[in-house]
Amino acid sequence: MKRPRHTRRALLVALCLIPVIAVAAWQILPPGRDQFATVQVTRGDIESSVTALGTLQPRRYVDVGAQASGQIHKIHVEVGDVVKEGDLLVEIDPSTQQAKLDAGRFSIDNLKAQLQEQKAQHELARQKFQRQQNLAAGGATRAEDVQTAQAELRATQARMDMFQAQIRQAQASLRSDQAELGYTRIYAPMNGTVVALDAREGQTLNAQQQTPLILRIAKLSPMTVWAEVSEADIGHVKPGMNAWFTTLSGGTRRWSSTVRQILPIPPKPLDQTSQGGGSPASSSKSGTGRVVLYTVLLDVDNTDNALMAEMTTQVFFVSDQAKNVLTAPIAALQGGPQADTQTAQVVAKNGAIQQRTVRTGISDRLNVQILDGLDEGDHLLIGPADGSGG
Repeated sequence: MKRPRHTRRALLVALCLIPVIAVAAWQILPPGRDQFATVQVTRGDIESSVTALGTLQPRRYVDVGAQASGQIHKIHVEVGDVVKEGDLLVEIDPSTQQAKLDAGRFSIDNLKAQLQEQKAQHELARQKFQRQQNLAAGGATRAEDVQTAQAELRATQARMDMFQAQIRQAQASLRSDQAELGYTRIYAPMNGTVVALDAREGQTLNAQQQTPLILRIAKLSPMTVWAEVSEADIGHVKPGMNAWFTTLSGGTRRWSSTVRQILPIPPKPLDQTSQGGGSPASSSKSGTGRVVLYTVLLDVDNTDNALMAEMTTQVFFVSDQAKNVLTAPIAALQGGPQADTQTAQVVAKNGAIQQRTVRTGISDRLNVQILDGLDEGDHLLIGPADGSGG
């Protein structure tokens, strides 16, 4: 059935008027806060902290060196091996030490033989002196002969004492030679993991001038973070302060710790350790203008072996923290007349902007704690939205 002509004309007019009505309504209704770039006041945790970079090192380790010279005959471990105290690590060729030990034993045997001979001479001299004394009692010998026999007895006694002293000296040298022979077999001084191996089989070691380092054994739990804190922030870090850190390999995982120690002076550069004069701090500044970094130590449990030596860490020393409080981005606040007050522009639903004075607390350099002046869910102006107009 066909519609009447006037009905079709009315529908056409109505369709044409819809865009006009929409434009008029957009011009009459007030703009909302969607025209502005805003951020919300939310509730969460916040902490004020000092940040620093650090390096992980084992808390306890020992460098194992060689006290005996010679060629390395056998190395029984590799890097990464777990060892127990008393395990055999390295064997050095004992030929030289064994020969020296044998020579010492032969020397003692020779001295003991000479001592026995001297004891026989001493016994003979004693008998001779006794005969002279008996003869002198009967007036059958001269006083001179008695004195000569007595002097010979004393001389043989002195030679006996000399040989006994030489034997004791040789025995002491023998104990030293035995110890040096024992040094050719190097044992683990503690439980741990072999983290470095600086020698190889067949290498000749010379322990006369300095102790050659062969390997390092470390306990991988606990680990220690050596954090470098700038001189501008070191005054905010105290022993016992709570801290946490992250690593590149740990993802979002955090390790918690406390400050164990703050080293009183920054480490001296390696190229200056042998030079005298001047403090490390002054030498690290001279002519360079660089910031002095102080070392802060933190210990952390590592029973799961997730942390490894030489890992780089980002450390956060927590000076203050608050949980489940109102927070807002620092970018949405402007400085106020007092240190703990700032101003914020709150945008209502209809787009009206109201300026408020806000009292703030601690800050983590991105967000700040809101103590008074704002409510949860408030929208704060941080700048005009794109296309909002002048």
